[in-house]
Amino acid sequence: MNPPPNPPFHHRISIPFQDVDLAGMVFFAHFFRYAHETYEIFMTAIGHPLDGILREAVFALPLVHAEADYKKPLRLGDTTLIELSLKRLGESSFSLHYLFRGGDGEPRATAETVHVALDVELGRPCAIPARLRDALKPYEKTNI
Repeated sequence: MNPPPNPPFHHRISIPFQDVDLAGMVFFAHFFRYAHETYEIFMTAIGHPLDGILREAVFALPLVHAEADYKKPLRLGDTTLIELSLKRLGESSFSLHYLFRGGDGEPRATAETVHVALDVELGRPCAIPARLRDALKPYEKTNI
């Protein structure tokens, strides 16, 4: 059973010591790790945990594109609220948008990832399964 839609999906983290550079700011690549962690939690929340998808081995959802923009630093001990929304839902791919907000509510960074449904046996794109499509659709935001 899927949770009631409440776009965007939210995940909160505190910035740990190992993620900051000598200036005390989050090293840029960690934003992608935070986004992926949010994606994993989101997929579980909508009833499609990644470990189940991998175990069934019918289709996979590889990441084929990632980009980010950095607006204001996050520092050691800061809390960030990550807002995940569905930016685009295509026939065989979907784009997720991530907004990272600081404890003050100000945007700190944005990221976008594109995932393609891949038929594991054939090794080529396939239609996103209907059940997954239905679970993603309520999180669609067109004004990103």
